[in-house]
Order: sequence, then structure tokens, then C-alpha cells
Amino acid sequence: MTSRQTAPLVGVSEKYAPEDRFPERPRRTDMQNVRFRERPGHQTALARHYGSPETILIMGDMPVRRSFRRGLTPQILRYPDLLIAFGVDSAEAIARRGFAIDDQGKPPDFVLEIASRNTAENDYGCKRRDYAAFGIPEYWRFDPTGGDYYPAALAGDRLADGEYQPITVVRVDGDRHWGHSPALNLDVCWEGGQLRWYDPVARRYLRTHDEEADQRIAAEARVRELEEELRRRR
Repeated sequence: MTSRQTAPLVGVSEKYAPEDRFPERPRRTDMQNVRFRERPGHQTALARHYGSPETILIMGDMPVRRSFRRGLTPQILRYPDLLIAFGVDSAEAIARRGFAIDDQGKPPDFVLEIASRNTAENDYGCKRRDYAAFGIPEYWRFDPTGGDYYPAALAGDRLADGEYQPITVVRVDGDRHWGHSPALNLDVCWEGGQLRWYDPVARRYLRTHDEEADQRIAAEARVRELEEELRRRR
């Protein structure tokens, strides 16, 4: 399913007036998303895995609500730490700076929350109810502490008849937990307090930024070794 991603979408941010855009997420100070989503490069890895940026949206901290129109009465608004939606108008969501389910014609396929001391109670309570009400097929929770904030290090739910039912999460040992996401066709993994993604078809992990850099450095070193060997033979 891996494909090359085309150039990023540009020129869409000014499509809507400010009053027609979603509000920005209130600033967080716990740094959980930076540490466990952004620094490892999970959005980049997932985007490269799936490709098709015009129709596949992979975003962190993007607000979600049922619809967005001027004059609407207040609606539930949620900011999942990671949102993935297939078969949608990515440019529309980027221009609107949010995901309006009615406009897109479907909810996101997958959302994930990363635990922090300040958000854990909401993630297991009202957010879980709201994501089910939105019709989001899968909702996952990742706790880097291994269960200090959430009841479990890793948990996933699959929507059935309007209610979330637990997805089986296997504990391999104290440092590894994993569960399969039917929505993504990937395994969601908790490994030593880090979030990982495993492709069971290709039988490999999606690489982090550090792993990509290590591979590139090793390849460059190998090229230099080969060049040096050729020089010695001349």
C-alpha cells in the first residue's frame, strides 16, 4: 500500500475567511505530542506509507465537529492528538483548519490520544463518548508511562452498533504491547514507552526520523567504503 507522496497541498489556507475556519487548539504545555508524535515523525511515516495526500488526511491536533456553518448553535468540538481519514477532501479540511463530518460526508476513520496528567480523565470519559457519537470507527489511547495516566499502556476500541467495544491488545512482556487496527491495517504498538506502527503485510515497522537518518548515514558510509576500495584497486 506504500506509495510516493506528491507535493504538499499549498494555496488553500486563505480559501475561507477567519470566521469560517475552525478555532485553533488551546496551547498545551505538557509536550506529550511533541515527544511521542512529532519528534519520532509518525505523521510523516504514516503519510509516506499511505500516500494520496489529496484524499487521505493525517493530522495532529486538528479539531473535529459534526458540521461547521455560521450561525449554528454550539456543538461538540474535539481535538484528537492524531486523526486519520481515508477518502476525504484533504484540501477542504486544511483550508477550514478542521474536520467537519457533514461536509466530508463521513467521520475520520481513526483517532488516537496520547495520555498526559491533565487530559487522561477526559480521554477515557467524555472524549470516548463523543468520538462514538461522531461515528469514528476506531479510538486508541497511548500512555507512555505504561499505565500511570490511563488504565492500560495501550488500548483501542472499535465501534459496533454505536458503542465502542475493546480491541484485543496483546502484552508480549513488560516493555511491549500491541493491537491490530482494522481501520489502518497496521499494528499499533507500545514499545518501551514509545509509540510504533508495524505493517503486518510488509513485516516491518514504519521508520521513525532517527531510523531513517541512521539508514541514510549507514548507506552513505557504505558508499564511501566502496569508493575507497575502488581507489585502492586502481
